[in-house]
Amino acid sequence: MTIASTTTEAGGAKPPATVRVWDPFVRVFHWSVAALFLVAYASGEGIAWLHLAAGYALAGLVALRAAWGFVGPRHARFFDFVHGPRAVRAYLADMLRLNARRHIGHNPAGGAMVVALLAMLSAIALTGHLMTTDALWGAKWIETLHKSLVHATFGLIALHVVGVLFASIEHGENLIRAMIDGRKRAP
Repeated sequence: MTIASTTTEAGGAKPPATVRVWDPFVRVFHWSVAALFLVAYASGEGIAWLHLAAGYALAGLVALRAAWGFVGPRHARFFDFVHGPRAVRAYLADMLRLNARRHIGHNPAGGAMVVALLAMLSAIALTGHLMTTDALWGAKWIETLHKSLVHATFGLIALHVVGVLFASIEHGENLIRAMIDGRKRAP
């Protein structure tokens, strides 16, 4: 007797069908970026070699993710989730009315957040690298810009987490688990 048949015989419902959405690269990228960003932040004022290593690793991951956005599976590709500002505003308005359409991949707001975070991480990596060059070594303005971008990124991360939690509640699915196991409830 299998567990599924035991559940059915005991009067339980079958679990909902799921579909694979997030491929292993996207999932590993997501959690690696989260970890490396925290490592880079925590080491920024005292452990220069670790800060630089985490920053360059982040830059490499962002470059790989950008490439994957063109050649990866359907839901990893930019054409699947990048929408114009009008679609993003309409989705956010529907979300606030608790009437947003469920998406298997990223919704328009989530897609905009992906683009914003990739852009911010790129800008942070660029300004961090520029701080190591002869031309800008010790330039206060580039350090200030670098730190400002990091703080703005923390704001985006907070919005990202709130959006994930809100969409999880609104659509009755665990989006955090989906970014771990790669599966979401079938449409």
